[in-house]
Order: sequence, then structure tokens, then C-alpha cells
Amino acid sequence: QVQLVESGGGLVQAGDSLRLSCAPSGRSFSKYAVGWFRQAPGKTRAFVAAISWPGTGTTYADSVNGRFTISKDFAKNTVYLQMNSLKAEDTAVYYCAATVGSDSHYDLRRVTDSEYDYWGQGTQVTVSS
Repeated sequence: QVQLVESGGGLVQAGDSLRLSCAPSGRSFSKYAVGWFRQAPGKTRAFVAAISWPGTGTTYADSVNGRFTISKDFAKNTVYLQMNSLKAEDTAVYYCAATVGSDSHYDLRRVTDSEYDYWGQGTQVTVSS
């Protein structure tokens, strides 16, 4: 069982930036593909971004492409989601998810909940307009 710990959420104004962090408790993240999802009030959980297990490939939802960046720091055993130019519609609970990676190209097609085995507890991001 892998426990994921997220941090970095908060209340910001439109146009500001935030960086979310996701780290596994007690194990290495090195072989895991990681995704970020978000759930806004009254909506289903939606894909935001994913990174392949070696950290060489990334993919993004159209709504965040060009504003958000997912990255993997092997030395710190952490995956980050850098969120720039935040908008009110980015307000949501953000979840980190992970699964043992396979082919790097396949990892970039992990854009649905069912592709991931482990989930964090979520961190709230609120963007005021």
C-alpha cells in the first residue's frame, strides 16, 4: 500500500501561482507514474496532468496546458504541480494519484481515475476573482 501526501494548497487571487507537492510515505517514487486530478464543487473528478515514471514525458488537460507544469524530483522523491496564472475556475480539491509505471508512452495515456491505484487525501485550492 502506498500512502500519498499532498501539500501546497491554499487561497490565492486570480493570476497568482501555487505549487502543489505529492510524496509517498515511506517508499521511493522512482518507478511510479503520477497524475494530478481535481474535483470542483458539484462536478466529477477530472484529469489535470500526468508524468511518466522516468519523468521524461508529460501530458495535460487542455484547460491547464501552458499554465500548469508537472515535474518529478527524484532526489526529493516528490512530484510537483506548478500552477501559474490561476483562474477562478481552477478552484477545486486537487488529488495526487500514482501507479507503478510501465512503458513511458503508455504512462502518458493515464488520464482516467481507473489507471491509478493509489490516491492522496486531496488539497484545497481556492482562487478568488
